[in-house]
Amino acid sequence: MAKTKTVYVCSNCGADSPKWLGKCPNCGEWNTYVEEIVSKDPPAKSRASAGLSASGEKVRPVRLRDITAQEEDRLDLHDAELNRVLGGGLVRGSLVLIGGEPGIGKSTLVLQTVLKLPDLRVLYVSGEESSRQLKLRADRLGSTTTDSLYILCETNLENIFEHARAVQPDLMIIDSIQTIFTELVESSPGSVSQVRECSAAILRFAKENGVPVLLIGHINKEGSIAGPKVLEHIVDTVLQFEGDQHYMYRILRSIKNRFGSTSELGIYEMRREGLREVSNPSELLLTQNHEGLSGVAIAAAIEGVRPFLIETQGLVSSAVYGTPQRSATGFDLRRMNMLLAVLEKRAGFKLIQKDVFLNIAGGLRVNDPAIDLAVLAAILSSSLDITIEPGTCMAGEVGLSGEIRPVNRIEQRILEAEKLGFSRILVPHSNLRGFDTSKCHLEIVQVRKVEEAFRQLLG
Repeated sequence: MAKTKTVYVCSNCGADSPKWLGKCPNCGEWNTYVEEIVSKDPPAKSRASAGLSASGEKVRPVRLRDITAQEEDRLDLHDAELNRVLGGGLVRGSLVLIGGEPGIGKSTLVLQTVLKLPDLRVLYVSGEESSRQLKLRADRLGSTTTDSLYILCETNLENIFEHARAVQPDLMIIDSIQTIFTELVESSPGSVSQVRECSAAILRFAKENGVPVLLIGHINKEGSIAGPKVLEHIVDTVLQFEGDQHYMYRILRSIKNRFGSTSELGIYEMRREGLREVSNPSELLLTQNHEGLSGVAIAAAIEGVRPFLIETQGLVSSAVYGTPQRSATGFDLRRMNMLLAVLEKRAGFKLIQKDVFLNIAGGLRVNDPAIDLAVLAAILSSSLDITIEPGTCMAGEVGLSGEIRPVNRIEQRILEAEKLGFSRILVPHSNLRGFDTSKCHLEIVQVRKVEEAFRQLLG
């Protein structure tokens, strides 16, 4: 008879302890130990202990020069944004984890993607929704004529593998990994041990059968993938689906990718009939009704490797109370306070008795330091109530001494501004080395300090 005991496992790093600890001694995180019940069965001789691979062959070391490298076989998902983030398509036998907040659109994204694949046999395993709910969602997405999509409402991992062997799918979806459990572990679904063991078993199934698997995962209140940290180490690719539910835009980021770059990102627009791919986000993020209005500056930003122009909005007003307010939406508040100090110290504009509000239009959150110049320009334009000339955009990082520092990928920013019809762009001085500006049809103004930029923008 198997012996059972209680251990406490860290949900962040997987370390275990016989008693509860407030702080994990391995990773240093607080309040991450959860109680788990484990059973100790007599150890059976495994393939690993016998030196055998998953296929039963004897494992031997191989010289690096004797290994033949070839391009990975990928599945085209008929979604340009998702293919870009994955690195060109879904690799056969890979395990992909998609995480995001509740209601952000993870299941919608996956379901509408598999509905576009009539040539592939897809097994959709749902542990959270019934088959009727999935049917209603598919009807709303407008495509239910496919005969190659199989729906399975099951949470037992052994039963899932049994049905998968019977269906022989080309692609398998599991929604979500926190609802799946295996009979080999005596704990509730979603626990650290269940998520760890189920993920490892699904990985073995994907590699042995060459079937790509998409896992949908929950996130915790800190914004990271729920469950043990080892889950992110097991999978081949980790995608983060993020956005504000009050806005229509969603961003798909690659956090980890063994088969591609982690710099790519995909942008979607949430509509009633599902998610729409946004191939040119700059045209949607820029509004055309701000002519004659102060406090608006256009920044040439880079997210991942994609350039796009965003609208930076600033508002400066007199402080009603004794302490002025500082508020930023979509931008780091501490960095905004630093830029305000640079504006006062280096440019001589006193905003100590003013309320300052900053907003990145479209509900995006941008971490690119190249929008520093646009942030200062929008704040100063609102403070002086002077409109920035239409057709002008800018890119530049602002240092503590008031200098405008060079930014990366300046060629892409300039070409994106020219494509959208801008007539002038402000860039850091000496940032154009090796770039042929004779082919550009817009005016490129190089500035060294914030004072020079303000004279160019506000006269």
